[in-house]
Amino acid sequence: MVFSSIVFIFYFLPIFFLIYFGADKQYKNAVILCGSIFFYSWGAPQFIFVILGTTVIDFYVVRLMSQTTNKLSRKLLLCLSLFINLGLLVYFKYSNFFVENVNTLFQHFGIKTLSWTKLVLPIGISFYTFETLTYVVDVYRGVHKPLKNFWDYQLYIILFPKLIAGPIIRFHEFADQIYDHINNESNELRLRGLYRFFIGLGKKVLIANVLGVTAEVVFSSHPDQLTTSAAWFGALNYTFQIYFDFSGYSDMAIGLGLMMGFRFPENFNNPYTAVSITDFWRRWHITLGAWMRNYLYIPLGGNRVNSKMRLYFNLWLVFLASGLWHGAAWGFIIWGAYHGLFLVLERLFLGKWLSKLGKASFIYTFIVVLVGWVFFRTEQLQSSLSYLQRMFTWQPDKTYWQPNRENVVMLALAIFFSFFTITKWGERIHQKIFYSDYSLKMHFVMSFVTILLLIICAGRITVSTFNPFIYFRF
Repeated sequence: MVFSSIVFIFYFLPIFFLIYFGADKQYKNAVILCGSIFFYSWGAPQFIFVILGTTVIDFYVVRLMSQTTNKLSRKLLLCLSLFINLGLLVYFKYSNFFVENVNTLFQHFGIKTLSWTKLVLPIGISFYTFETLTYVVDVYRGVHKPLKNFWDYQLYIILFPKLIAGPIIRFHEFADQIYDHINNESNELRLRGLYRFFIGLGKKVLIANVLGVTAEVVFSSHPDQLTTSAAWFGALNYTFQIYFDFSGYSDMAIGLGLMMGFRFPENFNNPYTAVSITDFWRRWHITLGAWMRNYLYIPLGGNRVNSKMRLYFNLWLVFLASGLWHGAAWGFIIWGAYHGLFLVLERLFLGKWLSKLGKASFIYTFIVVLVGWVFFRTEQLQSSLSYLQRMFTWQPDKTYWQPNRENVVMLALAIFFSFFTITKWGERIHQKIFYSDYSLKMHFVMSFVTILLLIICAGRITVSTFNPFIYFRF
């Protein structure tokens, strides 16, 4: 069940909140938990037991670890929990990739290939695995006490707004909200959450989906059939599609959380206005960056290492892991290594050059990111190189090629909304809509915008069959 579906918007959401708002305080978490289990079961019924089963084991392993004073025993229990969670992720997400590459190597040397039944990937496994890891690590480090009972832990993991595609919420940032979110509920937050949800829905349905149709057509074409202009146009469409798709989902998740009194961390902050790749990763998928920094980069030594070479290696390794986290394909790995390379180059010398350009350096950042998305979108290295060759080797149009009017309009809107915060007036509008207190007049304006977005989005969803969420498969 996706957020941008008729079933979710007109059936699941009204019924869920009708029951939730009508329930007594002591039963509200139970309503959320039951709703979340139903939500996941709707789309992946065969995998709901994987989540439920592993969380049972994980909860009691972590509880035992927290009650153990022996250091060796604590470390062994930590390793057991990590092995269970990472083992499942590796098994479901990377075993197909491993077997395919081993078989390719075997074929090269004339060795008999391995037989293997391809596994189906549970949706959202990368996101909820990272959250289970934060639970055990935060408890092990003594950052926060373990939760009181299993159902509280289950709620933290399976909470439906952020279950499938984040934001990735670290345990110590969220644990106390499980018990006090009900006290934070207010009509103001419910309205703000509703507005945020439909802003995200508009970003997804009206912009990302339209751009995605064109990106799909272009990237599905054989490279020999692509002209330079078509290749750049396809890459440009995908660059904005993935941003409005993923940030739209994050807006919807944050909005749903607000309606229940939860405060999820922001996941995007106008990333295409970034003045460097370093700055880009402070603004893009913020919760993944925070996870990688706290649970991988800092344990590797972070900035406190003896040599710059080790620092650069740590930085590059983290982004290599980030690429692999996104998917089991060489394109994702290259994409991660590509971003890691530019982060290292900015530490070496590029950063000084970019600082002299000021805000204008967002052009450099945008081009680097756009090229990187080609690796991400095509997934296979050879396909990526063929596509990039078309982008950077002039191939004149043999026929007059023109995108449809809807695509041009939505691409123009995507460019406008992606970059308007570069200006001071744009930043003020952004702050007023998302973070400032609302006046009565502002509530009327946002209510009108929300109703308008609901009508337009519902009409669009009804007549369109193209409605994927890019990050659902991660």
